[in-house]
Amino acid sequence: MNDLDTFVGLLAPEGQALLAELRDHDPADELVAATRLRREHPAALVSAALGQARLRQRAVAKFGADAWGMYFTPNGVEQSTRATVAAHRATRLAALGVRTLADLCCGIGGDAIALARAGIRVLAVDRDPLACAAARANAEALGLAELIEVRCADVTEVDTAGYDAVFVDPARRSKARGGRIFDPEAYSPPLSWAVEAARKAPVAALKIAPGVPHEALPEDAETEWISDGGDVKEAVVWFGTGEGGVPRPVAGGRRATLLPAGDSLLGTGLPDPSADPAEDGSPHAPVGPVGDWLYEPDGAVIRAHLVADVAEQIDGRLIDPTIAYITADRLVGTPYATAYAITDVLPFHVKKLKALLRERGVGIAVIKKRGSAVEPEELRKKLKLGGGRRSCTIFLTRVAGAPTMLLGHPATDPVTPGR
Repeated sequence: MNDLDTFVGLLAPEGQALLAELRDHDPADELVAATRLRREHPAALVSAALGQARLRQRAVAKFGADAWGMYFTPNGVEQSTRATVAAHRATRLAALGVRTLADLCCGIGGDAIALARAGIRVLAVDRDPLACAAARANAEALGLAELIEVRCADVTEVDTAGYDAVFVDPARRSKARGGRIFDPEAYSPPLSWAVEAARKAPVAALKIAPGVPHEALPEDAETEWISDGGDVKEAVVWFGTGEGGVPRPVAGGRRATLLPAGDSLLGTGLPDPSADPAEDGSPHAPVGPVGDWLYEPDGAVIRAHLVADVAEQIDGRLIDPTIAYITADRLVGTPYATAYAITDVLPFHVKKLKALLRERGVGIAVIKKRGSAVEPEELRKKLKLGGGRRSCTIFLTRVAGAPTMLLGHPATDPVTPGR
């Protein structure tokens, strides 16, 4: 029995009963459970049900309660879009007037589900028969089958004419090596093919890795970096203008969107070619001494090269031309960065830091780094923090090119800055 036949078996009454029994299954008891269940059910079906139970448990982080009734493949869990991010994209597409869409490389149908819930009729296409079976089962399980048509085919051979929009989510993991693919032209299909397919549609969105080099991005499209709960999840390349809606894609634009609130910042995001490639040097951002407040920009802001835009919003400056930390002399609220009250600015010196923390009774330290070769966990071991009740945030970074330690507290803590 092949994987597809076994998967189909899960949809039958016997498979459904097994999945229901494994709803709250503890993976630590898998051997005992497998031995017991194989006395009453085919071994292949038991293995498939146990595998699906494990995948559902992992998928809860992305799909919430829906995961318990959905069907997954290992690649599907890894590569599918988090439900909150998919919902954001679907809402934006619907606002642009999209009513029909071709979802190319649909996988297990995570995006198709969000699109259908936004009222968009979807053609979901993938060349993997098992992924297609899972996508079809998911549409049925969530009551969206009337809005989602699943087709097993090579996406490069699908005619998308007549659809309001195209969404492409190329595979970004190597089947041979199992690791992530960083070269956009090594995606399956390549980014260049996806771009050309997008340009033929009235509206299009291409999901890509958030670490994509800016020079690989088409200048006739807007690129949006999306974070959810502070973690950067993906980038989306947007084409077309649509019938209306806000925000419309802006050619050459770089956008950072922060979920769950949905705050969205659009800028040109021009990078400084002399900057450290791991940071945002933003050529039009002023640089100056560390003030009373330090701002740590959201990862989506950094990826979109919009640190300077945030600095301008809060009347701030960079602490170093190649470091994505902003400093300011007064506290200004912004959704695009986390603020910290800075109490100390010191040259990097482990012994002096250890003595200072002991003197202040600090027993809890959050250690962050940007532009420093020191690893936070190595420093933590050397500090040997005691049982003090006070907490401190330590930034290992560079200020005007010099290795520096900044000590402070989140702005929400009742701490008054000043040195």
